[in-house]
Amino acid sequence: MKPTYTDKNTGISYTLVGNIYLPNLVLPHCDYSIGLWGQRYLEHIKAHRKGFYTALKMQCKLDKHLQEVDTRAYEMYESLVASFAKKKGITEALKAEDMMAWVAAMNNIANRAREIVWDEIIGGGCVK
Repeated sequence: MKPTYTDKNTGISYTLVGNIYLPNLVLPHCDYSIGLWGQRYLEHIKAHRKGFYTALKMQCKLDKHLQEVDTRAYEMYESLVASFAKKKGITEALKAEDMMAWVAAMNNIANRAREIVWDEIIGGGCVK
């Protein structure tokens, strides 16, 4: 028996191990950076959507999906913070005049934005 074999129909190569040919399977290399929102989403689907998580992992689509969710959540968060700050009139002038008031207002806005992103994208149903 040959030490390696390639199936002409599928193009999959096999290596002889003992008396059995085992496929030489290699996962595709994915180089996606996954930020905070993607990590939170990963923990959420691992805990609450196990079937969906497993399906993405088996299809080698998990990293790409996490990166897409992370990007969408980050953009939404930044947009919400800017929008809320504009509506409340929180500017650099306030930051220069009263730093503590600016910090308190921005922390409030950031917390509201995080809750919205969590509800809309992470904890909600971000599945397409």
